[in-house]
Amino acid sequence: MKFGMRTPSFKKSFKARTTGKYKRQLKRSINPYYGKKGMGWLNNPKKAMYNKVYNKTTFSVFNLPKTSRTSSKSNSNNAGCLGIFALVICIALVISFWQYILAFAILGIAVYYFIKK
Repeated sequence: MKFGMRTPSFKKSFKARTTGKYKRQLKRSINPYYGKKGMGWLNNPKKAMYNKVYNKTTFSVFNLPKTSRTSSKSNSNNAGCLGIFALVICIALVISFWQYILAFAILGIAVYYFIKK
């Protein structure tokens, strides 16, 4: 079982996004439970259990920036940890480069007042 970040696959991502509307309609007409929530447990419980654990123990690179819009608890927890990590990095950068940030802030304020007048 994998833990941590999933390796992104652009080929699989593209294939999943371009599965046609008509193909889904055909599958839904054959199998009335196709696409319904929770039907994986009825069709293949072993695979559903594996996917549940896999999705709880891994996270995607593409879901990292979406901290507030995540739907599952595991993704939001991982994204929250990444957000805290990013905040710590930003604070460390601000502390180490405070002179340059202060100089740019003073320069920006001066430019603002000159343009305003």
